[in-house]
Amino acid sequence: MPQLNPNPWFLIFLFSWLFFLTIMTQKVMNHLFIKYPKLENTNKPKPKPWYWPWP
Repeated sequence: MPQLNPNPWFLIFLFSWLFFLTIMTQKVMNHLFIKYPKLENTNKPKPKPWYWPWP
Protein backbone atom coordinates (compact mmCIF):
# COMPACT_ATOMS: atom_id res chain seq x y z
CA MET A 1 0.00 0.00 0.00
CA PRO A 2 2.07 2.95 -1.20
CA GLN A 3 -0.23 5.62 0.22
CA LEU A 4 0.89 4.65 3.72
CA ASN A 5 4.47 5.56 2.95
CA PRO A 6 4.83 9.15 4.23
CA ASN A 7 8.31 9.70 2.85
CA PRO A 8 7.62 11.73 -0.31
CA TRP A 9 4.19 13.07 0.65
CA PHE A 10 4.98 14.53 4.00
CA LEU A 11 7.53 16.93 2.57
CA ILE A 12 5.14 17.96 -0.20
CA PHE A 13 2.44 18.55 2.39
CA LEU A 14 4.78 20.52 4.63
CA PHE A 15 6.16 22.72 1.84
CA SER A 16 2.73 23.42 0.44
CA TRP A 17 1.45 24.56 3.83
CA LEU A 18 4.51 26.70 4.36
CA PHE A 19 3.90 28.26 0.97
CA PHE A 20 0.25 28.98 1.77
CA LEU A 21 1.00 30.35 5.21
CA THR A 22 3.88 32.60 4.22
CA ILE A 23 3.67 33.71 0.60
CA MET A 24 -0.02 33.51 -0.16
CA THR A 25 -1.10 35.35 2.99
CA GLN A 26 1.15 38.26 2.10
CA LYS A 27 -0.28 38.40 -1.40
CA VAL A 28 -3.83 38.32 -0.12
CA MET A 29 -3.24 40.89 2.60
CA ASN A 30 -1.57 43.29 0.17
CA HIS A 31 -4.70 43.46 -1.91
CA LEU A 32 -6.23 46.93 -1.77
CA PHE A 33 -9.96 47.37 -1.76
CA ILE A 34 -11.02 50.26 -3.94
CA LYS A 35 -14.48 50.70 -2.49
CA TYR A 36 -14.86 50.38 1.23
CA PRO A 37 -18.23 49.28 2.51
CA LYS A 38 -20.27 52.03 4.08
CA LEU A 39 -22.85 51.75 6.78
CA GLU A 40 -26.40 51.68 5.61
CA ASN A 41 -29.18 53.45 7.38
CA THR A 42 -30.45 51.11 10.08
CA ASN A 43 -33.76 52.93 10.53
CA LYS A 44 -36.42 51.27 8.44
CA PRO A 45 -39.38 53.38 7.40
CA LYS A 46 -42.65 52.33 8.93
CA PRO A 47 -45.15 51.13 6.37
CA LYS A 48 -48.35 53.06 6.00
CA PRO A 49 -51.52 51.12 6.71
CA TRP A 50 -53.40 50.01 3.68
CA TYR A 51 -57.12 50.66 3.70
CA TRP A 52 -59.21 48.41 1.52
CA PRO A 53 -61.64 50.34 -0.69
CA TRP A 54 -64.62 48.01 -0.12
CA PRO A 55 -65.19 47.80 3.67
